[in-house]
Amino acid sequence: MSEETEHPEEPITQSVQELESQLEVEKKRGQDYLTRLKYLQADFENLRKRCDRQIEQASQYSNERLIIQLLDVVDELELAIKNAQTTNSAQTLIEGVQITLKHLRKVLEQEGVTPIESVNQPFDPLKHHAVAAEERDDVENCIVTEEVRKGYMMKEKVIRPSIVKVAIKKTSQSQDKEIKPNESS
Repeated sequence: MSEETEHPEEPITQSVQELESQLEVEKKRGQDYLTRLKYLQADFENLRKRCDRQIEQASQYSNERLIIQLLDVVDELELAIKNAQTTNSAQTLIEGVQITLKHLRKVLEQEGVTPIESVNQPFDPLKHHAVAAEERDDVENCIVTEEVRKGYMMKEKVIRPSIVKVAIKKTSQSQDKEIKPNESS
């Protein structure tokens, strides 16, 4: 009987050894996964920091190309003033400023900035800001008659509305007021 008891212990011992061996293999695998996870976390953190730096740098220098073009405009203005001072001619200054304005408009156009056409156009509250209104018989709707300050759009977005004066159709009350003074004379 003692032989019978030894036999069952042998498979149990063998099973325990196999399980311990498997446990060691799984511990190594788990440790390997943990190490790889730590490396991946570090790589991800480094990538995030690098992206943050690149985004910050891009936002700091995003206008660099535009600024360089505007510096050309500044140079032209300085040259126009210098030439006007040396020649004592207002005409030289006017010509220099006109050339510079043309260059500046070209720079703005390259950036997608265009002026809003206002005069003789229907009043659009999204593009225009009215500062005065004049009642007239010769208009059907609210029409822009004068542009006080030019407005601009950048691509499809209004970045500065035009300040305008508008003409509106005379109302019947205002026509009655005009008739009454004429009747008394």
